[in-house]
Amino acid sequence: MPRAIDGTRRKNHRKETLKLAKGYWGRRHSNHKAAKDAVAKALQDSYNDRRNRKTDFRRLWIARINAACRMRNISYSRFMEGLSKADIDINRKMLADMAARDPVSFDAVVEKAKTALQG
Repeated sequence: MPRAIDGTRRKNHRKETLKLAKGYWGRRHSNHKAAKDAVAKALQDSYNDRRNRKTDFRRLWIARINAACRMRNISYSRFMEGLSKADIDINRKMLADMAARDPVSFDAVVEKAKTALQG
């Protein structure tokens, strides 16, 4: 029985790889051997970056909260400790949004944290 070397599964797999490599520079968008490595690396990088995005946003929120807290004469760590003692459970994303868009309510939260630290 003759050996099949140009089967549809193989063609479809190569076509899919080249489709994912659309827009790449040089041979990487047209040559399967080069495109295969480029696509594998791109998919791995996108997987890692989806996880790193969460870290980056958390770092941004903490920086924003810290800046807003220091304007109100309290450090970030003391503020978070005060929130914990006051049993206020607001996530960092919401706190950063409050600090930027609604300073009046953020002031109220800071005062609650400060009183919880004193008492």
